Amino acid sequence: MKTIGMIGGTGPESTIEYYRLIIASYREQVHDGSYPPILLNSIDMTKMLDLIAANQLAEVTEYLVGEVQKLAHAGADFGFLASNTPHIVFNEIQRRSPIPLISIVEAACRATRALGLNTVGLFGTRFTMQARFYPEVFSREGIALVVPDPADQDYIHEKYMGELVHGVYRAETRERLLGIADRLREREGIQGLILGGTELPLLLRDVGDRGIPFLDTTRIHVEQAVAHMMLEDIA
Repeated sequence: MKTIGMIGGTGPESTIEYYRLIIASYREQVHDGSYPPILLNSIDMTKMLDLIAANQLAEVTEYLVGEVQKLAHAGADFGFLASNTPHIVFNEIQRRSPIPLISIVEAACRATRALGLNTVGLFGTRFTMQARFYPEVFSREGIALVVPDPADQDYIHEKYMGELVHGVYRAETRERLLGIADRLREREGIQGLILGGTELPLLLRDVGDRGIPFLDTTRIHVEQAVAHMMLEDIA
């Protein structure tokens, strides 16, 4: 069995959810009472985000490549970044990584394609909503991405960084985000919504019938990671 290597801490609340979901997904498939081998490298989220905000992407890459190398040296067979935002430099990290890495964006794209969706909304940090790393992947599959207007992006980013990464989940924030999703569905015709921030599913659990699916990138990423872990060989 392969050992998972996880770059976590980005943010801490979703890292806990990743761990819980990996255990649950593994035990759904393996019924002998065992647990999966996982290595966690919990990094400094503030350092990473400050570099991204300053557009120092080369420095972000160096930082994250070094942290992935720590996982490889510790014995991880493959790894992943337990967050959407650092995928802004994923291609360069993957190129330099000593172990295979699973992209949350590629996994989300496969899940979207499997549902037959052609136009989807994207929520996340400002970095995720404004960068090209999601559109570049989705456009290859002919899937259009729609982001909220600038004022709504500002709101989502503010609440993400000011509340969600600190484990604060408020009913009024949830309702405002659901309202933004409803407007994207009504005005832009989105057929689904990518929760492109791994804290977002912690706030938007059990949203009920909003007329479109909400794609939980944390859960999608975990399912891909556990599938890789169960393989004899990882491509």
